[in-house]
Amino acid sequence: MRGIGLMSGTSHDAIDAVGADIQLRDSTIHVEVLGLLSRPYSDGLRAELIGALPPGTIDMATVCRLDTAIGQEFAATAAEAVHELCDGTADLVASHGQTVYHWVADGRTCGTLQLGQPAWIAEQTGLPVVSDFRSRDIAAGGQGAPLVALFDLLWLVGRPGRSAALNIGGIANATVTGDTPVAFDTGPGNTLIDAAVELATDGTEHIDRDGHRAARGRIDERLLKTLLADSYYRATPPKTTGKELFNRAYLERVLRDHPLPADDIVASVTALTAQTIADALAPFAPDEVIASGGGTRNPALLSMLGERLGNSTLCTSDELGLPSAAKEAAAFAVLGFLTVHGLAGTDAVCTGATRARVLGSITPGATPLTLPESPGAAPRQLRLENHERG
Repeated sequence: MRGIGLMSGTSHDAIDAVGADIQLRDSTIHVEVLGLLSRPYSDGLRAELIGALPPGTIDMATVCRLDTAIGQEFAATAAEAVHELCDGTADLVASHGQTVYHWVADGRTCGTLQLGQPAWIAEQTGLPVVSDFRSRDIAAGGQGAPLVALFDLLWLVGRPGRSAALNIGGIANATVTGDTPVAFDTGPGNTLIDAAVELATDGTEHIDRDGHRAARGRIDERLLKTLLADSYYRATPPKTTGKELFNRAYLERVLRDHPLPADDIVASVTALTAQTIADALAPFAPDEVIASGGGTRNPALLSMLGERLGNSTLCTSDELGLPSAAKEAAAFAVLGFLTVHGLAGTDAVCTGATRARVLGSITPGATPLTLPESPGAAPRQLRLENHERG
């Protein structure tokens, strides 16, 4: 089966699309990543989307407009991916959508909302679309995140020692292998770094490109200590968080008592991301930490993280044959594959659900919906195949 995985994370900057050939043979999922493309949101849509996020307030008309506009952007990205990555032929689209709210109260996830109406994708591509992956896990008592955990666990089967798969997006999350695996959000990834840059530049810049500001700045230990005092870091897994907590307003409140040069603020929040990841992983003592996501493009962040990981070896998923920018979209392509085959897309131990569930909702494409026969037994491992373009 050839699928398109669509993902836009908590950095809210672009839609990533991965084309993949996915086959299940003898309890092994074989995944051949055909390519990756990324389609940035327009400045206007991104501004409206960010303005709608907590702590902002919006009306239902805005929700409707965003759901439609984001759905149309996902549809255009999917159509481009079918043409550019799959030579015009695909069987399925798996769309994560755009998270705008993840409702957590007293450590329990009560609900989640991803925008990007899948009907637009189905209409433009003519393909069936699997979407709304997180809600079923939440309804079953889980955190609804990180949903890449099952992909990680299957992918890392057979590696020596204990491995931790780390994704550094707007929020950072980790999956740790072992007899009792664990997966959780460690806290902010790039989100407070991006907020610090936006504050420093009055919104003209959105990221610390190549980590230059963090490298120039000085870590302020007093600010870092204040940020580390947040109670989220002391909560035990499974746990999830998002921009509902770690956002620009959060940083502005803290900075009222810590006036500092702009680059020192960026350096300090970069150190926060590195320290909270290292602290979160320390109890599990992984032999290796395999990083992916946008944070891997920040050398200052990776350097700070490497210094804090102790005896754990830090590498990127690229070194294991999976492009770091493609990992999450590839994971959702696999989750879509599992859904249409009637197979669970979660590890219940990792999300805290009562049991693993088949995830998502299916929107039919241009032809009558025919689902493949379910193999019955769940896969036990995932193997990446090399792709050579002719």
